[in-house]
Amino acid sequence: AQFNSNAPVKTFNLTADCTFSSSNVQTNLAFLYFTSGEFTINGNGHTITGPSNGYTLYVQNTGTVLNLNNVTIRENGGNITTLTVLAGRLNARRVIFSENVNPASTLRVQAAGQAYLEDVQFLNNQRTAAGDLVRVDGASSLLVITNGIFRGNTGTTVVGARNAAAARLEGCIVFENNEKLDGTAATDYEAEGSTLATVTDSSTRAACLALTPTSKKKKEKVPTAMPTATSRLLAATCVDLSAATGITVGATFGIGSGVQCQRLDGGGIGIQSIIDAGFIDAVDIWGYVDQGVEVCFPQAGRLIFLDANAMPRAAAPLTSTVANGMTCALIFTPGSIVLLPN
Repeated sequence: AQFNSNAPVKTFNLTADCTFSSSNVQTNLAFLYFTSGEFTINGNGHTITGPSNGYTLYVQNTGTVLNLNNVTIRENGGNITTLTVLAGRLNARRVIFSENVNPASTLRVQAAGQAYLEDVQFLNNQRTAAGDLVRVDGASSLLVITNGIFRGNTGTTVVGARNAAAARLEGCIVFENNEKLDGTAATDYEAEGSTLATVTDSSTRAACLALTPTSKKKKEKVPTAMPTATSRLLAATCVDLSAATGITVGATFGIGSGVQCQRLDGGGIGIQSIIDAGFIDAVDIWGYVDQGVEVCFPQAGRLIFLDANAMPRAAAPLTSTVANGMTCALIFTPGSIVLLPN
């Protein structure tokens, strides 16, 4: 599918996984091919799986911009790069590249293209021929990665800057268990006729994933008022929450990355009108929430959100989806999610 500035839709919000299901894609084209204009894909935690014989994503031409948020690019195969930026620009946040197998790079930036990646993971991807798993190539081409994890990949070099390109790795950067085709350790990063600046705290490596990235600050839980209401069993952690209530919580980097959970009773909600409406359940989420946190309730209903950054907290409708009979919502800001009857 090719998209340009005349496309009627510029923002795509995924409500399910997206998979290329045709037998083939035209040679040198892509499953999702952007040639002019600015586009946004909000993955909402879903997966994009591309063709076995072509690109999954391709951003081409000066002025073309793709904003890619909270999505997994998985199991692309065949003989071409998974994602290419050719003279365009990629802004990627909370993106996971997982189990892609190509003779070329998983991500390639070239011909004065620019790619800015934040809070990204490259997990178990494989280059079936020698070369860079992530490559930036050529004069005026630029790659910036802020907070990235590279684990279990196969490639001669994990991140390579070549032929007068520029690259920068910053924040929390982890290279772990990456190998060359012969099973020896891959080179973490390398610059050949290029500049590659590294300002990282990757010396913590194994523990780095559990840290809040240096560009983030955990937001403390904000106490709420305590009006009279029926109390209920309060779960104090995300794991306890699921075990006690059936409410599940998932995060882009895992619930061990600094996400905190607590079930709320009416006193914890602190708004009498919501209590009077007969709320079904409620949970407070704080900590490293801006990575993207999904909360799913086992009952049907509508959701409202109480933003912890606003005092007093005001109730606002929260977009929800239904998955396997559960009512789910994705948040990026600390606060309370309340399930009300439809």
